[in-house]
Amino acid sequence: MLGKMLKLIVLVFFALAPASGATPCLTATSACTEWVTLGGGPSRSMIYRTYSLDVRNEQITRAFVMIHGTNRDADNYYRNALASAFLANALEDTVVIAPRIASNDRGCQDVLAPNEVSYSCGGDSWRSGGTASNNDKLTSFDFIDEVLRKLARKEIFPNLKHIVVAGHSAGGQFVNRYEMANQVHEKLGVPVSYIVANPSSYAYPDNTRPTAADWPVTAGPPGYVPAPAAGRGGRRGGSGSEGAVFRGFGDGRNCTTYDQWPYGFEHRSGYTAKLSDEQLKKQLASRPTTYLLGEEDILPLGGFDGSCPAMAQGPTRLARGLAFSKYVTEKLGGHPEVVVIPECGHNARCMYTDEKALPIAFPK
Repeated sequence: MLGKMLKLIVLVFFALAPASGATPCLTATSACTEWVTLGGGPSRSMIYRTYSLDVRNEQITRAFVMIHGTNRDADNYYRNALASAFLANALEDTVVIAPRIASNDRGCQDVLAPNEVSYSCGGDSWRSGGTASNNDKLTSFDFIDEVLRKLARKEIFPNLKHIVVAGHSAGGQFVNRYEMANQVHEKLGVPVSYIVANPSSYAYPDNTRPTAADWPVTAGPPGYVPAPAAGRGGRRGGSGSEGAVFRGFGDGRNCTTYDQWPYGFEHRSGYTAKLSDEQLKKQLASRPTTYLLGEEDILPLGGFDGSCPAMAQGPTRLARGLAFSKYVTEKLGGHPEVVVIPECGHNARCMYTDEKALPIAFPK
């Protein structure tokens, strides 16, 4: 059904498109892909895109880069991004990109083209800047760095005014870590903002973790009854409006990985290993980020991370997002935007086609 709707959108767009100027490529097929050379070649990774990244295009004023979820289904996320761009009336002046962060490493089954980079499937994985399994000089974050560098070339996109890097679910995990770690943000000459949507976990800068006072009771799973909050008269849960109540995690003996990367800053490897804790904290607090959270993302669905280090961050994705954004605001002095999308669960199409999300994904 969604495929038929998108085809209709494509037909309508071309019927209304102007006769002159470049037209966007709007199908999740090889016709809308190109290769990004990494590390000087021959290593390469593939992207879906509406316009070529190597042909001068003066009509482009913004770029929207959508990171896929745990299934590494870039074609499906490209369709989601196209639907979002169509609703925002942004297809003509936005280059929409969906990188394919492929892997055939220990549990992942992607079929790779010659010289295509295989990113790490598990452990220090593709979603946290892990080293590629077939090239120890490249990481998944290096791939996105190169995409952003190509976008920022004035000789190709002379009128580009803004880049948005977005993700959902595992892609949201990727963007949370990439936002705080990447080394190109201040060097591009083009403003970059980030959208972190419904990830299962975040990277905490210290060993504190949220308490039930850091999210409203409605952010818990169905039937959730939090334990009485110590020092607060036994009141159960928070309203979501009072100050943060973060405490040192009390079950570290039984959950020894709670503070290890990618849940915390300890034992980092890959792209982030070369950065200091202070640098990551500074970048986490200073870079413009929106936490896009589904009001109904309170069920353990869609690859929900129920491990002890993830559960230490809250009982649901919604609770974890509300708590982490509060941490960045109140503990690090950051100014993230928090947008809760009504009636959306763990669904990228629902999240990114909502009217509240469109101006964030496609800023004027």
